[in-house]
Amino acid sequence: MSFTASFTEFYNQVKTSLADGTFAKLTLAKTIGNTDLKNIYVRPIIEDGNLRLELKFRYQEEELFEVHDIDEACEKLKTYINNPFMSAILFTTEFDLIYKLNKKRAVSITEQFPSFTHASPIILEFLRK
Repeated sequence: MSFTASFTEFYNQVKTSLADGTFAKLTLAKTIGNTDLKNIYVRPIIEDGNLRLELKFRYQEEELFEVHDIDEACEKLKTYINNPFMSAILFTTEFDLIYKLNKKRAVSITEQFPSFTHASPIILEFLRK
């Protein structure tokens, strides 16, 4: 399975955690080489009554923000997997899901004990409506 197809599978878990109120955060990290872009942090926001995702691009010198629909965010993030990021971590209140590419570009998706005990307050607020 290609890394873009496997990332889509991983991202389905992101959408599930958003829908069931367990999403805490999503981070893309572990760059290939020394790049200007260090991380991408994803957090939910409510814009015009709709749940959307804010992508924070953390560079060495600055931070840039973009807001996308949930499905658009997947397509945007996919372009950064393998160039330059080798991992993505979904933090939920039920588990942490780690998506990794190794040097040979083989994908592994592993589940670990959750790092967070509380979901994003934005998610909880949105689901209460």
